[in-house]
Amino acid sequence: MATSLTGWGRLRAIATGAAALASDSAQAARYAVRTFTSPAGLRGLAVEWAWLATHVALYPIGLMEENLRPHEHWRTDSLPPVKRSLVVADPTAARTPILLIHGIMDNRSVFTVFAHALRRRGFGVVHAINYSMRTDDVRSAAHELRGHVERLCEATGSDKVHIVGHSLGGVIARYFVQQMGGDDVVDTLVTLGSPHSGSNLAYLAPIPLGHQLRPGSAMLRELDAPAPGCRTRFLVVWSRMDEVVVPQRHARLRHPDLDVQELELDDVGHLSLPIDRRTVHWVASTLARGEEERREHDRVRDRRLRGALRFAGRHTVSPAFATGRGAPAS
Repeated sequence: MATSLTGWGRLRAIATGAAALASDSAQAARYAVRTFTSPAGLRGLAVEWAWLATHVALYPIGLMEENLRPHEHWRTDSLPPVKRSLVVADPTAARTPILLIHGIMDNRSVFTVFAHALRRRGFGVVHAINYSMRTDDVRSAAHELRGHVERLCEATGSDKVHIVGHSLGGVIARYFVQQMGGDDVVDTLVTLGSPHSGSNLAYLAPIPLGHQLRPGSAMLRELDAPAPGCRTRFLVVWSRMDEVVVPQRHARLRHPDLDVQELELDDVGHLSLPIDRRTVHWVASTLARGEEERREHDRVRDRRLRGALRFAGRHTVSPAFATGRGAPAS
């Protein structure tokens, strides 16, 4: 009888999963029709295919490891205005190293445009790495990432780094931050189209890595576990036109213990996220805000929270105001 109940439980789980997949597929199909019949959607699709062709041409170059070129801006008179503004306004932000991590079956060439834009903005050390194409485990890739971070800190003399991960690269970096104490050294983690809640396309990959990226996998449950005191800031970019993360909302990061800021796009394909000008501008601008500015922001937020709590103790407060969505009841 117990065996029969177990069998029925499995069938119900399969049926529930199939129903969810069908619902997600129908929703994606409706959105695809709306997107690809709009000028912005058609433009985004054209950019995705154009960048795919360019990326294929750059791919062989990206197979070679990038030389780390740490340098200091001792003088600013020779720098262009954009670089000089960052170096002068916040030297700490300018010299914090940025590590770029690509996605599955890819290499550092996907960051060709992105890395150039960051260097042009004034960030002194922008370093893209390759991990093994034979990687089939997020945990082992995170251990490999730790070695890259240690070497980058040693070469630059910095005790903090920023990490930008595209697709799988963002999941690997998140595992390093949450499960391996990486929040001690990773100031900001940027994820571009990373399947934080898995992707249904992973069901088509009968390999260990595919199992880990399926919604509800054991590895993803590890990342959903409580992470109190995590010091890393998360910047999450996702697009409703992402054709790899299905459903697209699984590229969002929802975790009560994490400090997350989000950029939502409507008309950018998965591969094009690192070259989208809105992505580049938002990430560069946010990283350029220095540590002191962030501390002041936190102090102001804490003062407002304490003031709101004292106010709530003396007066009636509307639910909207209590959650930060409205004004106090009059």
